[in-house]
Amino acid sequence: MTRSRPLIGVTLDSEAGSQDGRGYSRFPWYALRCNYMDAIADAGGLPVALPHGADLAPALLARLDGLVITGGAFDVDPALYGADQRHDSVTLKTDRTGAELALARGAIASGLPLLGICGGQQLLAVALGGTLIQHIPDAVAGALAHEQPNPRNEAGHDVDILPGTLLARVTGAARIAVNSAHHQAVRDPGRAVISAVAPDGVAEAIEYPDHPFCLGVQWHPEFAISMADRHIFSALIEASGSR
Repeated sequence: MTRSRPLIGVTLDSEAGSQDGRGYSRFPWYALRCNYMDAIADAGGLPVALPHGADLAPALLARLDGLVITGGAFDVDPALYGADQRHDSVTLKTDRTGAELALARGAIASGLPLLGICGGQQLLAVALGGTLIQHIPDAVAGALAHEQPNPRNEAGHDVDILPGTLLARVTGAARIAVNSAHHQAVRDPGRAVISAVAPDGVAEAIEYPDHPFCLGVQWHPEFAISMADRHIFSALIEASGSR
């Protein structure tokens, strides 16, 4: 890592505001859990929040050393990966998705280190030409509870990491326990490859081998429930600092 902390852009969630006066504001606002920023800072990075504006992506990426695309309680529009139907469970945040796609595509094209988390992994797959399972319970027979009932700072299930992958090198593990908070998953990774799977066969991590550091994980490593989670952020910061 360089002597200065690499600057890591972090995408935000957004809410429209509450007209009944409840919640944070009556007007649109951004949101992010503290542990995303804390995980980056603890690993040696300097986190900075990124607004939703696809037109701002080139200028933002030019100043960043790395990028984290975060998760959220919404879905990528199925039309963006060629689906002609939308499952009833799908909810959209169009502006956020447009901004994150612009950031992801720019980072992929420029070789900027990139980590996609949960929904960020799914968006990364779409940016690389892949497709998604719109609702796991309806598409995967015998599926695990990928929306785990226990708290998100606890493990929900194990994942098996494929040998020879970036994720295997980063974590130094073949199997790890992860938390789980998603109803969608990667179906086809496009130009990426799958690097971890759950016991029910659901894709849990993807990576793009033709890129210096492009990794997506379906779980939330910012909760740091294992050393492998910490290693993921450390590897991102190391890759960002070496640019």
